[in-house]
Amino acid sequence: MLIVAQSRALVYANSGPALDGLCRRVDTLFMLYRQFPKIPGLDISALGFGFMRLPLLADGQTIDEEASTALAQAALECGVNYFDTAWPYHGEKSEAFVGRALKALNAREKTLVATKSPVWKMEGEADWERYLDTQLERLQTDSIDFYLFHAINGQSWEKIKSLKGLAAMERALSDGRIKHLGFSFHGNLTEFKTIIDEYDWEFCQLQINYMDIKEQAGLEGLEYAGKKRVGVIAMEPLRGGALAANVPQEALDVFSSYKIPRMPAEWALRWVWNRPEIVCLLSGMNSLSQLVENAGTASSQLPGLMRAEETAIVDKAREAFSARIKVGCTGCRYCMPCPSGVDIPGTFFMYNHVSMYDNFQEPKKWYRDAILNPKHGADACIRCGACEPKCPQGIAIMDKLAEAHGVLLS
Repeated sequence: MLIVAQSRALVYANSGPALDGLCRRVDTLFMLYRQFPKIPGLDISALGFGFMRLPLLADGQTIDEEASTALAQAALECGVNYFDTAWPYHGEKSEAFVGRALKALNAREKTLVATKSPVWKMEGEADWERYLDTQLERLQTDSIDFYLFHAINGQSWEKIKSLKGLAAMERALSDGRIKHLGFSFHGNLTEFKTIIDEYDWEFCQLQINYMDIKEQAGLEGLEYAGKKRVGVIAMEPLRGGALAANVPQEALDVFSSYKIPRMPAEWALRWVWNRPEIVCLLSGMNSLSQLVENAGTASSQLPGLMRAEETAIVDKAREAFSARIKVGCTGCRYCMPCPSGVDIPGTFFMYNHVSMYDNFQEPKKWYRDAILNPKHGADACIRCGACEPKCPQGIAIMDKLAEAHGVLLS
């Protein structure tokens, strides 16, 4: 993997209200670039801009286009050249915004644009190209640099094959509407290996952070992709911000014990960039301060650069998080299906998230919207006891469900 260093001088004389009124000067910033093993000669910035969490207007829903365009310009000045969006981001408004922003900045030729095929919307073979053509229009471009099947797992992979999605994308590759084909993944390790093995992928996008080393594809999947020479884009490196803004004191104490002061976000990003399989790390930045902090970290972390004592610090921080787990559920789903329809693993996941990350608002909303409202909440438990003999961890499931329900509704 080639590493390229490029110097960028940044001067923000007066960023104005569009960028939080922050005035900042960064004398010299180096962006590091990496390359996909199967795409030699194309330099990808180690830091990628994820357009999923842009600055919003006062209504909390509408993209603040002035602030977001200014932030995109600042990212370009930092040397960021990989811009990632998708069909559903910001209520299906993100792709069109990216198109407008790149046109306003005259920056299309300076960027590598990535977006994703909404697999869940496909109903017939013609839909693949119909959605792609709409995305090209939204992005105001003739070609998408990196196109991904979005959020696939074993089930959606079978759908892609049955609806001839690969054939449609190969046609788009041939006529230039897309330049490189990959996928983003949200399944289990077995499914990931199957998908990797069944097509000659150039790249994939995985959830990679120091907490989720065994979740989804996990570290084993990351290493498997590396062995297959499939370049990896890292998503959720801060676990939706939980590894930056919701860090418990026990983990903060671990980080502060190291001789070099670093913010929790820097530890998390360095850990991901330390992996040789990672080509680009995506961050959903929504302020100039986040951009400058992340770009600064990107400028100083090469693969394999972390010392053993540094990785040991991250391991200890992971242990500090894990010690706050309320229910030792591994998500194996041996307890399922519940005769009363309770989503037992989902409920425990939300409960543990509340405790581990000192983050109450989002998990409670997820519980209400995704589990409770569809009538799969713990309140549907009738204490029949069918689940507990099946649990390999010996969890007192009925009691823990009641406990979780009380906390998630409090």
